[in-house]
Amino acid sequence: MKPPPPPPPPPGWRRAAPEEEPDAPQWGDENWGYEPDAETQPIPGPPGRAYKVTQVVGRGSRGAARVVGAGTRAGARRYQQFTSAHGADASGLAKLIQLHTANVAGDAALTVSLAGTVFALPSDEARSQVALFLALTMAPFVILAPLIGPLLDRFRHGRRWAIGTTLATRAFLAWVLASAIVDDSGWLYPTALGALVASKSYAVTRAAAVPRLLPDGITLVKANSRLTIAGLLGMMVGGGLAGALSRIGPDWSLRAAFVLYIVATVLAIRLPAAVDSDRGESDFTEGDAASPARRLRALPLSVRYVLWLVTGARMLSGFLTLFLVFLMREHPIPGLDGSLVLGLVAGAAGSGSALGSFIGNRKRNPPPEALATALLALAVVAAVTATFVYSIWSLVALGLVTGLFSQLGKLSLDALIQSDVQDQLRGRVFAWSETLLQTFWVIGGAVGIAIPLRPGLGFGVITGLLLLALGAALRSRATGQGRSAILPTPRRASRQAP
Repeated sequence: MKPPPPPPPPPGWRRAAPEEEPDAPQWGDENWGYEPDAETQPIPGPPGRAYKVTQVVGRGSRGAARVVGAGTRAGARRYQQFTSAHGADASGLAKLIQLHTANVAGDAALTVSLAGTVFALPSDEARSQVALFLALTMAPFVILAPLIGPLLDRFRHGRRWAIGTTLATRAFLAWVLASAIVDDSGWLYPTALGALVASKSYAVTRAAAVPRLLPDGITLVKANSRLTIAGLLGMMVGGGLAGALSRIGPDWSLRAAFVLYIVATVLAIRLPAAVDSDRGESDFTEGDAASPARRLRALPLSVRYVLWLVTGARMLSGFLTLFLVFLMREHPIPGLDGSLVLGLVAGAAGSGSALGSFIGNRKRNPPPEALATALLALAVVAAVTATFVYSIWSLVALGLVTGLFSQLGKLSLDALIQSDVQDQLRGRVFAWSETLLQTFWVIGGAVGIAIPLRPGLGFGVITGLLLLALGAALRSRATGQGRSAILPTPRRASRQAP
């Protein structure tokens, strides 16, 4: 009996070649004896919804990657143009600006990592515990003045290595902190304190190196403000990176700080040779154990005057930082949350600091003495307004003025020290002035936690302290007339506005 004939070919199939046919039919296989026909095969239908979504997502991802890449390249070009403008590339100032950007990024990552442990302000605790915070803040500057300042001042032919050492030290400490913070080791606080001391040591050496790399046609205030703007960029990059990595763990953000400090160390070693000193260093008084009053009298008249004015900015900053924290608990502004008020005031202070950096970067600015005097007068007006009008707007205005005064006042003081102080004395003056200014920050903070929490009284007291700083500055100028200064003014013309 013969097998039944195969069924007719289905659509899109044809009969297979005889040699390809099997010997026996495969019952149940409807395509037995046939193969697909490419010429008659049906054309596939339109793609489904999932396919379309995949295509759209793929095109969007590629477009986003192109946009991010183009934006990154454009930002890198703008940053390169900013650091190299006005001859900064040829003089070597651009390399110092790039180094400072990496340094501040590392500091921001370190601060974000330790924000909830070492550097956290205990605002929910008693005032006595806030005093411990002030002691921790003051300790690095107490160490800086008698030990680190003279050591860095006397560094011969090695300022680049001195800057690099402060960065490499923080890289090592950041790596140690990464383990200490996870294990809750007893080395946590000493290591964090060492990192803070190394950071302040870097500030002294970096500031003393700026005039050696200053190109022609740029004032010292403008150079310092350019460094500050670069520091703000580094702060955003380092803080954002650390904030993202801290979600994994605080040790990851500390290791990011380690990498940033290593990059900054390499940049420090690659600084131009002009940064190094070829002369011996000396103190700016006859003896290392000179009293603060004797050191003040040894400063040039212009530096002494602006230094007193900037102490007012530091007292105002320390006072506002701590006084508002406790004031918002006892006397909050009606209808507003205390944390919101603190955030707005802090944001205004940060905006004022950034505004001060951009103002300092302008081509023409008033002389440093006149600028610092005007800023202190503006701070007095803002403090008086907050004394009689306790509102969110008066507090935000006071925060804005505080940030502006702190930044522009410090830029003015730096410019005067760098122009009116001899090169072999400049590092010691910077170390001592930084110690003095931080001392006044602590004084302002101590006043903020000691006085009764009444808005009118508190802002009235800080107004009086600002007026005392102005009186001390005017008295130093009056009593200094006709007195021969120990420090000559070798490049006074270089700090004048162009």
